[in-house]
Amino acid sequence: MSNIRVGIVGFGYAAQTFHVPFLRSLATTEAVEIRAVSSSDAAKVHQLLPDVEVLSDHHALCGHEDLDLVIITSPNDSHAPLASCALAAGKHVLLEKPLTTNYVDAVALQQLAAAQERLLVPFQNRRWDGDFLTVKKLVADGSLGKAHYFESHFDRFRPQPRDRWRENGGEGSGIFWDLGPHLLDQALQLFGQPSHLTATLRALRPAAKAVDYFKLQLHYADKEVVLCASPYMAAANPRFTLQGELATYLKSGLDPQEDALKSGMDPQASSFGIEAEALWGQLYFATEHQPVATLHGDYLGFYQQLLDAIRGQAPAPVPITDAVEVIRLLALSEESAASGCRVSCD
Repeated sequence: MSNIRVGIVGFGYAAQTFHVPFLRSLATTEAVEIRAVSSSDAAKVHQLLPDVEVLSDHHALCGHEDLDLVIITSPNDSHAPLASCALAAGKHVLLEKPLTTNYVDAVALQQLAAAQERLLVPFQNRRWDGDFLTVKKLVADGSLGKAHYFESHFDRFRPQPRDRWRENGGEGSGIFWDLGPHLLDQALQLFGQPSHLTATLRALRPAAKAVDYFKLQLHYADKEVVLCASPYMAAANPRFTLQGELATYLKSGLDPQEDALKSGMDPQASSFGIEAEALWGQLYFATEHQPVATLHGDYLGFYQQLLDAIRGQAPAPVPITDAVEVIRLLALSEESAASGCRVSCD
């Protein structure tokens, strides 16, 4: 079987921490190779990937004739034009979230991918977080009874803004367009589309140039869902609260896979994605509580399924329709925040 030839647009945190380690690890067992990277800093690329071709122009990489898959990790406002360029050139595309910064562009990309008969896959990797997989199992197996309240946080302690595109203002910047797609995608996976939503988007830090706090409430006929991110949480992140008719599940901390990648652990190591027992969540009943083993996180499974999908052996790991719906609801959330009103999701 011939190699799947990969090009990466941009060489910042996402490329170096997530995509490159997984692709290099999979190259030992799968027919896949990184052929090219587009970056303004060739020396930095060659420190990690000494043999790849480095292009200075992102669009040139998207149209590179020697590639099958283009992974786009550039700033959010460039996602639509670069993905469009790659799809038009006949490439499969793995696109960092958010898919686009508006719904019209998201639909246009979906239609172009269909017309070109190419995969357009959003990098919603946090569907494979171990703690989220655990929540998904608890909802599915009825351990808590019928769920009526769910709260999902991705808080950090970053009281001072950083000088980077994500925080300097402009289209698609700010924490809402960074973490909002993950939290919203997870909520939709658990409970489906809400009937209405209410959003608050704020710049709480005095020097902030972009949204650094959000609270998004999803309203269902029989439950409430709250999604939140704050820059002022110095304690352990209160990740999930799931309340049901029989019990409540509480989980703090964050999935360990990102920290493992930053430490240089091989994604195929036996301990990769396994959370320490001391960090497991707790299931509380009326008179007692018990630990719940966190399921094995599996970002590697995302990449394996992506490669299988390119070969026509599996469905895409994340359907493009799901990502388009996330963009629609993010846009509705901005409308709600601007008006101060609850809005319909129909």
